[in-house]
Amino acid sequence: MSRTAILIDGAFFLARYRKVYGERDAGDARAVAKTVFGMALEHLKAVDRPREQLYRIFFYDCPPLEKSFIKPVSGDSIDFGRTGAAAFRRELHDQLRRQRKMALRLGRLSERGEWQLKRSAYQQLRDGSLRWDDLDDGHFEPDMRQTQVDMKIGIDIAALTYKKLVDQIILIAGDADFIPAAKLARYEGIDFILDPMWQGIAPDLHEHIDGLQSVCPRPS
Repeated sequence: MSRTAILIDGAFFLARYRKVYGERDAGDARAVAKTVFGMALEHLKAVDRPREQLYRIFFYDCPPLEKSFIKPVSGDSIDFGRTGAAAFRRELHDQLRRQRKMALRLGRLSERGEWQLKRSAYQQLRDGSLRWDDLDDGHFEPDMRQTQVDMKIGIDIAALTYKKLVDQIILIAGDADFIPAAKLARYEGIDFILDPMWQGIAPDLHEHIDGLQSVCPRPS
């Protein structure tokens, strides 16, 4: 029987979720988890497959930061493990584990204990709407990045392909890091579909996928 696996880059999904669905429900972990499962079912409908042909949903993310930092301007201490963002991430992971056909794949956050200017602050400094003397704690964010997530996505794509577990993979992501794995899957006969949640992609990415398909509401 034909089967479809759906792989979701969690950081990308959550960033796009706010643009697609707005901030109102972005902090409701249960609603977000249900949207993940609902999007998977919508993809099956879009390719005319019954839900019984869903092999599994893989959601890739990182646990929240659980460290205390000294804010760069005020010098106050902040415990990121006690923030609302950390509580949301923990609850979201718990809700995802409760979803049927869901596999939660967690990487790790690599941080250097330093702060960096937010991209929006850079832009404001460049266009003159913000002065250096006006910078405050809100213009900075911890310097950290996800590790192991892209590797886990690539390994799962390879395993699904070589073990002949599925004949179709749908990837919800927005960057080009998946290209080597996608080329491998397509070479082995897998139908590889990319869902960028209506975010634009580079024109040359089209040659590495079999289809482009967004099932969430289109942002206004």
